[in-house]
Amino acid sequence: MATKIRLQRFGHKDYAFYQIVIADSRAPRDGKFIERIGSYNPNTNPATINLNFERALYWLTTGAQPTDTVRNILSREGVLLKKHLLGGVKKGAFTEEVAEQRFEAWLKNKKSVTDAEKAKISAAKDAAAKKRLEEEVEKNKVKAEAVAAKKAAEAAAKAEAEAAAKAEAEAAAAAEAPAKEAAPAAESAE
Repeated sequence: MATKIRLQRFGHKDYAFYQIVIADSRAPRDGKFIERIGSYNPNTNPATINLNFERALYWLTTGAQPTDTVRNILSREGVLLKKHLLGGVKKGAFTEEVAEQRFEAWLKNKKSVTDAEKAKISAAKDAAAKKRLEEEVEKNKVKAEAVAAKKAAEAAAKAEAEAAAKAEAEAAAAAEAPAKEAAPAAESAE
């Protein structure tokens, strides 16, 4: 039986994630499988990969053929390098200790590169958030100035209207006062 290491799709439209499975090469993509050895979520940045390293290495050494995407994932996780180094040990090119040292050096280098990438992404995210905050503060300042100007204009218009109403009331009172004085004088003349 020819076995494949392939991805099995899960999730919903526009948010797919995958299980890494060992399946018969004739089985459909989301069909029956032999063993689940990990998962791959491309929706995160960087992509999240959970892999049972030992089982993946076992299946590779027993002849399972990975698909192109799974080959990239296994290469990124170091499974293919480990298989290659074990092949060198089997041929007698170097000892198992040397192979382990080479693999550990590769892992250390890979971890530092990944950490640098994560730090870069985090710094870019923080810078974008800071920029958005500064833009928001600037927008709020402009909006506050506009609101203050509008309130000042309304207060000036209200004060002007009150002054006009007061002047009108004083003029009306002044006009009534001579009329009242004239009215008692006219009554006393009769």
